[in-house]
Amino acid sequence: MVAAPARTVPADPPGGAAADEEKRRGLRKMKTVALSFLVGATVVFLVTSWGQAHGWAGWAGYVRAAAEAGMVGALADWFAVTALFRHPLGLKIPHTAIIPNKKDALGNSLGDFVGANFLSEAVVRDKLRRVEIARRLGGWLAEEKNAERITSELATVVRGAMTVLRDEDVQAVMEQAVVRRIVDQPWGPPLGKLLAEVFADGAHHKLVDLMCDRGYEWVRDNHTAMLRVVSDRAPSWSPKFVDEMLADKVYGEVLSFTWAVKTDVNHPMRLALDKFLGEFAQDLQTDPDTMQRAEQVKTQILEHGEVKKLIGSAWATAKGMLLTAAEDPSSELRKRVREGLMSLGGRLVTEESLRSKVDGWVEGAAAYLVTNYAKEITTIITDTVERWDAEETSRKIELQVGRDLQFIRINGTVVGSLAGLVIYTLAQLLF
Repeated sequence: MVAAPARTVPADPPGGAAADEEKRRGLRKMKTVALSFLVGATVVFLVTSWGQAHGWAGWAGYVRAAAEAGMVGALADWFAVTALFRHPLGLKIPHTAIIPNKKDALGNSLGDFVGANFLSEAVVRDKLRRVEIARRLGGWLAEEKNAERITSELATVVRGAMTVLRDEDVQAVMEQAVVRRIVDQPWGPPLGKLLAEVFADGAHHKLVDLMCDRGYEWVRDNHTAMLRVVSDRAPSWSPKFVDEMLADKVYGEVLSFTWAVKTDVNHPMRLALDKFLGEFAQDLQTDPDTMQRAEQVKTQILEHGEVKKLIGSAWATAKGMLLTAAEDPSSELRKRVREGLMSLGGRLVTEESLRSKVDGWVEGAAAYLVTNYAKEITTIITDTVERWDAEETSRKIELQVGRDLQFIRINGTVVGSLAGLVIYTLAQLLF
């Protein structure tokens, strides 16, 4: 058996208890005024009725008729106003206490009304178009204090997210989403394509220049080492001075060669290196043996202990950097976010095309929501009203509108009196 939903009390309007008490005093005052009109009409009716019985002039009939009709109008409108909120005099007359008895139906009708007249695509699009959200948002964001406020809120969100996320969970996701993807993808073809583009543009020449410079400097600064290598490789029977002469000759040739490679950009050695690199890039894309070797290198790199440690600490490093940047108002990250927001705001103010695009996105999103979820939105109204306590709802509504409804009673007395006077006058004229 499903339990009935608990009844709740409608929320108080802004102002709290003080505002409610003020409205309560106003309602009592207006009820007193409306009642005084009824009492006044009753007194006039009784006095004129007594006067007619004691021979007063004909004018008393006109006044009596007006007072009588005013009494009827006042009582009828009192009944109508009271019947909205409760049973008049506690009598359970049919079609009275309308709000307590018809609360759920009124909530459904209100939800249908809102859905049909406020949550239609045409209405929402027209309203958003006239509001010019993009222009207003741009003007707001262009002010530095507002951009700083958004930046601070974003920093708070980042800190909260960093606090909630567990390091081991993020590392597991990184391993699944990043490392495994790297492992599963072959390195040869994409690496070969990238290198081919680099070599074609000549971007590698600076690296080659650096290598040539370092090679020449090493030969220039290691004369003794070159002599020792030649001497160590010379035959044991060779005279020492011959070894030294040969070593000097070899050193001179090597030094001249490295200088030529360093200074001549069209040196055959450089051209051969360019050719080798181009062929290597092509082999990475097409040669099975080269691609297999690239995969072996990839496996060795990823399985290396230092690489694994680096991957494991990547999130901790990134987290620390994000937290530090988010907490420091003068950090480069927050500065760039703030400047980016201000720049976006300025563009939204000055660029018609961007404004139109943003307004179109907003209108499209709102139209999608009201088209597909209007019923769910209006259900908030109907479900909320359904959970309200009927009697308390009636009292709350009467407190809000009851003062104005007392004018119906006053008008009923006045209009009834005038109508009674007119009817009595016509009757006297005609009959």
